[in-house]
Amino acid sequence: MTGDMMGEASTSIISALLLSILFVMGVAIAHLRNLFAIVMLSGIYSLVCAAWYILVDAVDVGFTEAAVGAGMSTAVLLGAILLTSRNAKPERRFARLGPLAVCIAAGAMLIYATSDLPAAGDPASPANTGVGLTYLQINWADTGVPNVVTSVLASYRGFDTLGETLVVFIAGLAVVLLLGFGERSLAETLRKLKKEDKVP
Repeated sequence: MTGDMMGEASTSIISALLLSILFVMGVAIAHLRNLFAIVMLSGIYSLVCAAWYILVDAVDVGFTEAAVGAGMSTAVLLGAILLTSRNAKPERRFARLGPLAVCIAAGAMLIYATSDLPAAGDPASPANTGVGLTYLQINWADTGVPNVVTSVLASYRGFDTLGETLVVFIAGLAVVLLLGFGERSLAETLRKLKKEDKVP
């Protein structure tokens, strides 16, 4: 019993530490003007998110975050930086008031919407009735995976997850083909055209 309590306490401490790191990195990303630094920090942010997801036993979401958030998104954004400047343009004095108002309004709506959510652990909630209850009952015997979401995505809906993975891979491949590599890349083509004064 004491070992379980110590394990839960250490998990809570690590979780709080990871969430604190995410908060600090989010503030840093919002204040940076260098686009390369922002992309790198965003990739690290995704990796820390993936670590936190795995800590709370959402392994499937953690793998997706690491592959798409830290891997593919970072590569696409780095490719996009080749087509633009390294630093963001300076903003006008009150340019952030509009986005701030949108964020506050969206946050207020989300907080208001939580009043309709069932209480945590409510046995009558939709997640704990019907097919959800069946998965909860047979999951461990069928798969041996403690996280029900992971077992549903990787086992019961394995072919569907494989299809989603293929869609993400094809989308990433399409972006790579559009951006190109080396001398055939779009960025290199634009640079050559600029040197020849064909692009203003």
